[in-house]
Amino acid sequence: MKTISIVTPCFNEADNVTACRDAVAALFAPGAPLAGYGREHIFADNDSGDGTQDILRDLAAADPSMKVILNARNYGPFRSNFNALRAATGDAVVVFLPADLQDPAEMIPEFVALWESGVEVVAGARINRQESLALRACRALFYRTVRTLSDIDIPVNVGEFQLLDRKVWEAVVSHDDHYPYIRGIIASVGFRRVIVPYTWAARRSGLSKNNLPRLIDQALNGIFSFTNAPMRLCTFAGVAMAMLCLLYAFVTVGVYIARPDLAPRGTMTLIVALFFLSGVQLVFLGILGEYVTSIHAQVRKRPLVVERERINMHGMSESSGPENPVHALQRKLDAEAA
Repeated sequence: MKTISIVTPCFNEADNVTACRDAVAALFAPGAPLAGYGREHIFADNDSGDGTQDILRDLAAADPSMKVILNARNYGPFRSNFNALRAATGDAVVVFLPADLQDPAEMIPEFVALWESGVEVVAGARINRQESLALRACRALFYRTVRTLSDIDIPVNVGEFQLLDRKVWEAVVSHDDHYPYIRGIIASVGFRRVIVPYTWAARRSGLSKNNLPRLIDQALNGIFSFTNAPMRLCTFAGVAMAMLCLLYAFVTVGVYIARPDLAPRGTMTLIVALFFLSGVQLVFLGILGEYVTSIHAQVRKRPLVVERERINMHGMSESSGPENPVHALQRKLDAEAA
């Protein structure tokens, strides 16, 4: 029997995790579209404080197909999602199914059918979004900006709601990235891909945990992870400004020679130029700082996520992806103590 793994990261989703588990379980029930497949549903909790962890414990106690990872603190959705993705053991893996079911679980059977036909990556595209016009416009601008600047083809409107064949999963989880931009990593590894459009629904209950600063942080990570275009833009802009300044210097000298009485005194020009160029330099330093910060975080080799506990996952094999360094250290200490 083939197994389908489904990853659901969550943070303060006490109102949604039960409905999410039930929606997935219904797809694998007798007579359901996926009745002939095994189910592995992995929940990764980012240190929730609203009772989500207690609900996950109770659900997992009654459902061995449901596995739970409890993080020691909130590591953000991308790190938590990628860490849980490494734990998947299925023949095909749904990278991300939100606990609030904005990405519909009902599409998973269609994804599986396309996978069985030979497609290695089935990607859902959020063509319609049940959200405000301002958010839709911002997301559209972000998707197109990332696709334009990136060195790889990252499809517009495609998020992490994708199904991967096992060999694609192996290529994805082999990446050692301190802040994994998962949709970009999937796009970068290639393989045969089909894009399936769908409507991104409004949340059924609860509030989104993504605020404006987090969305901006995720957007910048997406841009800086897969392109050097911002730094190249700084280079071109610097050359252009230097040429304009040189041209302005020639014009000023020419005016002074031809009509000394029309030559500008220069005070206002110097003030404007000083503040303008200072602002441009600060912007360029900020862009450079984003890359340096990313490099600094990568070379420090900190664990992607520190886990407090795993539930229903004791028998996992080594083939389930790169091992968390913390787990390796703990097992070594336990072996020495024994």
